[in-house]
Amino acid sequence: MERRQFLKQSTLASSLFFVPNFVKAFENLTTTGLGYRRLVIIQLAGGNDGLNTVIPFNNDVYYRNRPSIGIKKNELIKVTDELGFHSNFLPLKKLYDQGHLTIINNVGYPNPNRSHFRSTDIWQTASRSDQNLQTGWIGRYLDTYGNHPYNAIEIDDSLSLALKGEHMNGIAAKNPEVLFRTSQDPYFKNVLNFYQDEHLSEHNLGYLYKTMIAAESSAKYIFEKHKTASNTQEYPNNEFSNQLKTTSKLINSGIETKVFYASLGGFDTHAGQPNKQSRLLKIYAESIAAFVSDLKQQGTFNDTLILTFSEFGRRVKQNAANGTDHGAASNVFIIGNQFKTPGFYNELASLSNLDDNGDVKYSVDFRSIYATLLGKWLGVEDDAILNKSFSKLDFI
Repeated sequence: MERRQFLKQSTLASSLFFVPNFVKAFENLTTTGLGYRRLVIIQLAGGNDGLNTVIPFNNDVYYRNRPSIGIKKNELIKVTDELGFHSNFLPLKKLYDQGHLTIINNVGYPNPNRSHFRSTDIWQTASRSDQNLQTGWIGRYLDTYGNHPYNAIEIDDSLSLALKGEHMNGIAAKNPEVLFRTSQDPYFKNVLNFYQDEHLSEHNLGYLYKTMIAAESSAKYIFEKHKTASNTQEYPNNEFSNQLKTTSKLINSGIETKVFYASLGGFDTHAGQPNKQSRLLKIYAESIAAFVSDLKQQGTFNDTLILTFSEFGRRVKQNAANGTDHGAASNVFIIGNQFKTPGFYNELASLSNLDDNGDVKYSVDFRSIYATLLGKWLGVEDDAILNKSFSKLDFI
């Protein structure tokens, strides 16, 4: 069949617009067992202000630089003699008290980029700031250790670079039922009916067929597993919480997924930061609390680790619009039940000795956290996935 005739007859051009960003599982892959441990990655998109999340309330430099947006001592949750949480982080304080939370301060990378898009790419690919990679760190994990696209699932309608590999990508599934219905669309089925056409090859449309077959298979598997589980915890009514609610159902279904990816946006607080960030931190903290409780009640929390990051922090000095501009290093939150060192992993960096842009200097490379999660938690060769050896941290 000629390529032009195929496209005309199959209505592929129109149907693909309704299909989420599936990715093909490559064939004849030699893999090792994936085990039972799972990693849930959450991005606070936009650049969360770490200094108003974990507050150095005894530091006069903090208040001098933030005369109107600094969190007052009587309005925060005291955690240590030096550091406190934003008042809407009470659910996180409870996890902290239970030994389920590790906070790593001053996380960043050399020569930081302050563009949302570029810095997100750096975090998602684990690249240097002067290096552009086309594959994500989870995608490269799938290339070596994955069997199917559903071994890594993003709870969204589109797939982030983090889950894209050279040979295998994860799959985007915001709603497993919708994903399955889409894969059963007559247009989609009509295309697959041509798969056995002997004239199709990798040169024309063979690759596309195999991609779509992998997508259909993954959609069916995810939907069937999702149906077998339920939530035992009431969740807040918001989109981010719904992502975690879906993630919990999939984890508790026993699905063969190692990595889940979710995000909460809106943290680019150049103006009117106090109200905006307060609302978002409340959404994050309450949703996380429901998620952890759900996993605990169903016996899957011990085998789940939750990583929360933002593509950068904010400037130490507030701007004229009661907000903060793009910064560099910030804090990372890790939630689980297998910590050697719960609580604050390290001290907050100096607010007097800043970089040339007025940002907190990084002391922990984010790729050391990735190396720790890959090597110590998922039990794989992190050096090959990260394209370099990074020192591992001792929190797990």
